[in-house]
Amino acid sequence: MPTTSIGTPWLWVISIAVLLALLATDFLVTRHPHEVHLREAIGWTAFYLTLPLLFGLLLWATFSGQHALEFITGFVVEKSLSVDNLFVFMLLLAGFAVPPELQQRVLLYGIVGALVLRGVFIAAGAALLHTGTWAFLLFGAVLLVTAGKILHQAITGAGFDHDVSELRSVRLLRRLMPITEDYRGTQLIVRDSGRTTLTPLAVVVVAVFATDIVFAVDSVPAVYGVTDDPYLVFTTNAFALLGLRALYFVLHTTLTQLEHLSHGLAVILAFIGAKLVLHWAHDIWPALPQIPTTLSLAVIVLVLATVTVTSLHARRRTQRSEPGNSP
Repeated sequence: MPTTSIGTPWLWVISIAVLLALLATDFLVTRHPHEVHLREAIGWTAFYLTLPLLFGLLLWATFSGQHALEFITGFVVEKSLSVDNLFVFMLLLAGFAVPPELQQRVLLYGIVGALVLRGVFIAAGAALLHTGTWAFLLFGAVLLVTAGKILHQAITGAGFDHDVSELRSVRLLRRLMPITEDYRGTQLIVRDSGRTTLTPLAVVVVAVFATDIVFAVDSVPAVYGVTDDPYLVFTTNAFALLGLRALYFVLHTTLTQLEHLSHGLAVILAFIGAKLVLHWAHDIWPALPQIPTTLSLAVIVLVLATVTVTSLHARRRTQRSEPGNSP
């Protein structure tokens, strides 16, 4: 059964208030549309990577080192999955030809939608865990199936559909409402020829929300494989998502070079899925071992480091084999 959560009502209130303040700051930053330059993106990325480290130290000082370790491990898992999220966002922004000055606003809408969806899934996951350890088996099965799907896509190259016009959410929206031919700044809905009309920005936001649902199904069970405390699950998701807007512009070119990232995420999800199934089995057969959080963190970091090195090596090998490059 789940352990007692450290999230007291006041701690939840304070955490959500801080989250809303950070989101409000992000909206103020994107109030005046502009193209994000690398220096600005790196500054915000460093800020949003420092926050979870400080929060981990706060957990260690206030509660215990185990809580801090679970948070940091969950954060690494969620941040890794979020990077995969960014790759899909990149395809959507390119497919809808979103102007550079509007891209960070689309990303911010996507982050807000992802946070809301994660909150819903976290609450549902906590309710399931309170019904019995069978929920760990369910979560484990979801992750193992997802890992198999990601690995199959990585091997066969059958990834995200680049033709965003064929997304179900986009086709449905175009049947329900007229859409302008061009972007109208940050406006989602305008009056055009006397009728209410959506802008292409609204369409791409809906497409981003649709992908948020898919990623929430994968990410919430993944972090429940690290900790069963709903408060820690929520904070790991929140901190992982908050810095995505800036991180997108830092990794915009790097993401396309990490060709083995999907392989690594498949291994991580399969590992956590197996850990969840083992946790369920341990309740039936106590003699079975459980995987400690320290080992989980070590495996996750090792996998991410390995796929980064192999991706960069494969990239250099491809560049050397291109015509005009010396061996």
